[in-house]
Amino acid sequence: MAFQLTGFDLDAFVADTLAEDLGEGLPGGGRDVTSESVIPADARFSGVMDTRDAIHVAGLPVAEAFFRKLDPGMQVEILMEEGAQVPAGTDLMRLEGNARAMLTAERAALNTVQHLSGIATMVAQYVRAMDNPDCTLLDTRKTIPGLRHLEKYAVRMGGGSNHRMGLWDAAMIKDNHVLVAGSVSEAVRRAVEAGVEEIICEVDRIDQIEPALQAGATRLLLDNMEPERLRDAVALVAGRVPTEASGGINLETIRAKAATGVDFVSVGRLTQSAPAADIGLDFTPL
Repeated sequence: MAFQLTGFDLDAFVADTLAEDLGEGLPGGGRDVTSESVIPADARFSGVMDTRDAIHVAGLPVAEAFFRKLDPGMQVEILMEEGAQVPAGTDLMRLEGNARAMLTAERAALNTVQHLSGIATMVAQYVRAMDNPDCTLLDTRKTIPGLRHLEKYAVRMGGGSNHRMGLWDAAMIKDNHVLVAGSVSEAVRRAVEAGVEEIICEVDRIDQIEPALQAGATRLLLDNMEPERLRDAVALVAGRVPTEASGGINLETIRAKAATGVDFVSVGRLTQSAPAADIGLDFTPL
């Protein structure tokens, strides 16, 4: 089955990424000068993509699309399932086809798998550190422009879940919205009056909780609260709406914050700061 993500155009992503690398539309652009000058047009390669790190796999179908874009007849065998946890030294993909196409697509394919697998691997680390099946790890909107759907896909491959996809699918009332509206309750009231169904309200003080709930908030984001304060907040909410801990959460703090009874913990660094996985592609002339 073809790789599909709602709201993501794989063909356009592949075409735009290759066009950027090839310099399409620029003077002298539109070609891979190294491969064209060094590699015969009919040369063929076999290749193996492998990981030098222990990772959670993400992005192999996207990598396949890059190779097939330049050589539709390329033989591609994906060896690992998306989301699989694999040790260092694991082969991920085997290829056989036109050598120029393989070399031209190599960097785009590797960049994608390295980045997405890096995210999935970091997410899995946070899930393990949280060690709480009753609490769900969420990402945020801190994504690279143009890559949100892929990065949030990688979060799922690592065992996390997605927060809002964008500005359209839920209201997120934060301090600047409150500043303009005048109060938490007034900001929430305006969202309710506008007919918004899901209204997430950020609170950083206990005394903001009841006004937000009374005004109609459907979830509370408990921002930058230490575990003791989070427990007090969860007790006050008393299950009326889901609660989410956010801010100052890392591998050292996530377990204590998740143990306070919150339903969700959101971590921006999952997509903002995940290091790329060390993944390579070795070729053999045929």
